[in-house]
Amino acid sequence: MKWIQKLERKFGRYSIQDLMLYIVILNAVVFVTTFLVPQSNLYGKFALIPSRVLHGEIWRLVTFLFLPSTTSPIQILFTLYLYYIVGSNLEHQWGSFRFNLYYLIGVLSTIATAFICDSLVTSEHLNLSLFLAFAYLFPNFEVLLFFILPIKVRYIGWAYWAFLAFSILYYPLPWKLSAAASIVNYLVFFGPDLIRSLKLRRITYKNRKRFRDASRKNRW
Repeated sequence: MKWIQKLERKFGRYSIQDLMLYIVILNAVVFVTTFLVPQSNLYGKFALIPSRVLHGEIWRLVTFLFLPSTTSPIQILFTLYLYYIVGSNLEHQWGSFRFNLYYLIGVLSTIATAFICDSLVTSEHLNLSLFLAFAYLFPNFEVLLFFILPIKVRYIGWAYWAFLAFSILYYPLPWKLSAAASIVNYLVFFGPDLIRSLKLRRITYKNRKRFRDASRKNRW
């Protein structure tokens, strides 16, 4: 996309290389600290709470990205492993700037959701949105589910689409908006391709239908 190329030429030097590695490390640090020192209350200090941000705690606009989505040691290992695999491969495919931009759009959408709803919003949907991009680009890439079972990324993508639909249908409003906001970056990056694909399928369907109709007439 030309507008991304223009932004990259202008701001590319400011991109953060290995962004997902830093996010994974900081998630791990917060998890270990919380596990060993529960009284640290990092979740309370780092969470994205709009009212606290408006009272001057602006670090929360960034630190909420470092809060793990689970308290299970086994699950956090698997989750951070997936985040790193997906994030590093997307960065390798796109380059640091485009990956930063994709993630930044998701961050801004999540923050906007928090302030619109005046409610605490986590980065869970934001991080999971990486799988949508990865599944689109590398549908046959295999990861080890719980480090044991190989599974293609396309199935993780489908599972996340199902999770999004469930969140939008049945969860409270903040979760609905958070789920919807998490695909803004996906639509910005892949929306034009999806529209072209739908148009091509429509044309293909019409051509096939026209051919079948012509074949039936010729028979008679």
